[in-house]
Amino acid sequence: MQNQNKDQIPPSSPQVASGSAPSEPDTEVILNEKVKINWYRTKVEKSVMSGLMKRSDAKAMRQCVLQLALYAVTAALCFVTIKNMSLGNLYWSAPALLACFFLHGTFSHFMGLVAVHELVHKTPFRTQSLNDFFLYLFSFLSWSDPLWFRSSHVRHHQVTGYHDLDFELVLPQKMDWDCVKFLFWQLVPFPKPDATWQRIQAWIKTAAKNPTDKKFYDDRWHEIHMPGQDVRVRQNTWARTFLAGHLALALLFVATGHWYLILIVNLSCFYSPWLYTLCTTPQHIGMTPDSPDFRMVCRTFTCGRFLGFLYWNMQYHIEHHTYPAVPFYNLPALRKAIAHDLPPAPHGLWATWREIIPVLKKQRENPEYTFIPELPKLV
Repeated sequence: MQNQNKDQIPPSSPQVASGSAPSEPDTEVILNEKVKINWYRTKVEKSVMSGLMKRSDAKAMRQCVLQLALYAVTAALCFVTIKNMSLGNLYWSAPALLACFFLHGTFSHFMGLVAVHELVHKTPFRTQSLNDFFLYLFSFLSWSDPLWFRSSHVRHHQVTGYHDLDFELVLPQKMDWDCVKFLFWQLVPFPKPDATWQRIQAWIKTAAKNPTDKKFYDDRWHEIHMPGQDVRVRQNTWARTFLAGHLALALLFVATGHWYLILIVNLSCFYSPWLYTLCTTPQHIGMTPDSPDFRMVCRTFTCGRFLGFLYWNMQYHIEHHTYPAVPFYNLPALRKAIAHDLPPAPHGLWATWREIIPVLKKQRENPEYTFIPELPKLV
């Protein structure tokens, strides 16, 4: 690690089609896609890239089915443990139940903006109807909005880490690891009340609005990303369908005497996000903003097969941003194809966070500090 050296890789201002970049953020320019950044990308032979970009229904189906099976198994463990609890066995059943909910919440988080993220890219399945089916299924289970996220995420890839352009990622990111309250809510196997209620309120608000109202969105950023009445109607319809589905499930669970299934099914993505946080935070934290090189603004780490399965191979984050059209199951092969031009990647979460934590400490002392990876020397 070293302090920012602008001679190594100079930041680049976005190029605006109509002339030089404006001195102040121009949301209309952003909306009209006139901002174009000349990203550095490692060259890959066409024949190799053609193979890497091939989509497979079988590989994508395996990922989705196995992840849903894991969800079902941990949900079943929670259900069976509750059904077998009694006053006489609380000494072992209560800890067992907490452990089951901890596992269920941990794995459920990866069905949200990990699975939804990749499906939003529309790269996993060759058959797009399958892609859309699983996109909405995972979105339903994880309380995700695939319509908004797709629009926002496309922009994120176009202008990754650029100030006033990328509102999905604002660098430098900050994380207060000394906060006991933060760590507590990462680990506990039950939902955080205020955050859960805020998420539910947001969905109710979206479902209750009139989609013909031009002020459907509360903030300008949503408005410029989701223009037009047709998009508002689709988002409003999805919100109403989504809430109706969750309400129907909740009523069914209560009516059948299995109210606890609300925690197991409806709210499973609201607790125990610790592993999700450890995996997703390294993507950009500590990296350099306003740089036209994904190697400077993204971080790749490697890990074991099970964690890679949960994370849909998004540990290969430089590779994903460099060539986002490559399906997640081909990212390890893409890594091998361009490894000669990439910085070394730490292996495992322990090594990854050993690299990140000193960066966060230095950024407290010097907010301008950024992590500069060791880039291969050009011959």
